[in-house]
Amino acid sequence: MSTAILTGQPVPGSSLEGDLRSLGFDVRVASDAADAETLLAAVPADERVAVVDARFVGHVHALRLGLTDPRFEAVAIPGAVTVRPAARPALDRALRTAAGDASNGSVVVGIVADRVAELLDTDLHRPELGELVAEVPRDPQARNEARQAVAALDDEAIRLRTAVKSRDGFFTTYCISPYSRYLARWCARRGLTPNQVTTASLLTALIAAGCAATGTRAGFVTAGLLLLFSFVLDCTDGQLARYSLQYSTLGAWLDATFDRAKEYAYYAGLALGAARGGDDVWALALGAMVLQTCRHVVDFSFNEANHDATANTSPTAALSDKLDSVGWTVWLRRMIVLPIGERWAMIAVLTAVTTPRITFYVLLIGCAFAATYTTAGRVLRSLTRKAQRTDRAAQALADLADSGPLAEAMVRVWRRIGVKADKSGSRLSGAAGAVVLLVFWTWAEPYGSWLPVIFAVIYVLNAGAAVAQPLKGALDWLIPPFFRAAEYCTVLILAAKADVNGALPAAFGLVGAVAYHHYDTVYRIRGNAGAPPNWLVRAIGGHEGRTLLVTVLAALLAATDFKVALTALAVAVALVVLVESIRFWVTAHTRGAPAVHDEGEPA
Repeated sequence: MSTAILTGQPVPGSSLEGDLRSLGFDVRVASDAADAETLLAAVPADERVAVVDARFVGHVHALRLGLTDPRFEAVAIPGAVTVRPAARPALDRALRTAAGDASNGSVVVGIVADRVAELLDTDLHRPELGELVAEVPRDPQARNEARQAVAALDDEAIRLRTAVKSRDGFFTTYCISPYSRYLARWCARRGLTPNQVTTASLLTALIAAGCAATGTRAGFVTAGLLLLFSFVLDCTDGQLARYSLQYSTLGAWLDATFDRAKEYAYYAGLALGAARGGDDVWALALGAMVLQTCRHVVDFSFNEANHDATANTSPTAALSDKLDSVGWTVWLRRMIVLPIGERWAMIAVLTAVTTPRITFYVLLIGCAFAATYTTAGRVLRSLTRKAQRTDRAAQALADLADSGPLAEAMVRVWRRIGVKADKSGSRLSGAAGAVVLLVFWTWAEPYGSWLPVIFAVIYVLNAGAAVAQPLKGALDWLIPPFFRAAEYCTVLILAAKADVNGALPAAFGLVGAVAYHHYDTVYRIRGNAGAPPNWLVRAIGGHEGRTLLVTVLAALLAATDFKVALTALAVAVALVVLVESIRFWVTAHTRGAPAVHDEGEPA
């Protein structure tokens, strides 16, 4: 339960008390700041508390935005201020000071809430209210004008409109959001939570994958329709969270994690369906997952590298902003990067009217073009901007690198022999060269060759050198994507070279388990929770350890035994990372971690 303390003289006919109760507040009345301080002392320390001016006039949604958003410890709008338990001491001090001011005649009774907001010695969020009315009229005429302004504007229409992302893809903006927002309101009025809608979206996508796995035309058509409906629900959960301000750490993790699980499970369903028809497309399915995951790692690494960089400007960024000022270029540029909405719509339509092989071909071509476009633009920005990387950015990139015990050992060796940070990009070029050689010779050599093992050892040496110094170079954000490409592509190529039934599905499972770990790392960093514990990274070997292990297994084992080894490795990695991830996020949620709302990939 939350408590709202009304200060000042009550206004006859005001709906304020009813509005506050409708938002879940227990309302108490105080005559002044000193009285409010007394009432505050009786409120349990683990409750949200709001101080609201009794003369407040405004829309209910303005109060909702100002008093119920769980993402912020302290929030204020004109005439009202609220704090969560963590900021309660700051509210105590502010009310004590305001009470002292009032006794000295330096504050007018009736505007205590605004005075308290000024005095709060903690981070204070002030939401953008836009057209919404929120004010404290000083006389009857101003009150009448404010009430007329409230009556003239439908705050429910604004609430619905702002439930939709301000920046979204073309398909989502024009084909989904015009009606999914009403579905979000329907869910809110029936007490459904965003997490429940997220789960429904996952289940729908898994059923779609099952339909695709039947390998029949009816199954493919049904799968396409269900995938689109899953995406509608995927949009709805975020809109429901914004509509009802039901943000949570657990919800953000579920939304982001389930998006990846849905898409990659659908790839597996398509591959199973194709196999029923006699067409083996597991290599294409795994290639699509590898490409999509590497695309995301590029996005994550670039964003983290520039999250809080100073002097973060470039001519390329200025040109991009200029292009965005021209209406049609905005939508064109959003579409060609193939965001999740356009991507899922394309997959759904192609599934229904073509074959899984054609679907994967088009998907790979589209994602490859999008990856080339976005990566090239980010490289240009990085080369032309005068940005100073912070220690936080360097640490985030180091965490994204996922270096295991072998790389850490090499870091100590390189530092002992005097490897220094450089500005020439030799560490990046060394890592990139090692990746290219490893992938090329793994592809060029027959299954069972020891040459990939030699280049995997070279890769381990360069993996240590790449992270031996803080990743603050202009292009150092490319190092984690290079590492992801090396590991995933090595597994893909060796499984394909084994040429035994079941090897590629096993590789699909292994890459999926490792990719989950890498996505989980990103979501922890985004939620300011830090990287996964070092014991976890060590337990699953780090990117370089897993890569070396897979090449050694391929050299030592017969193809059928290699398939079994990949399966066992996939199960082991999946169990360890899933158990730790679920434990972490559930614990963070139950301990009351700050609520977050991560918009994630543009829908």
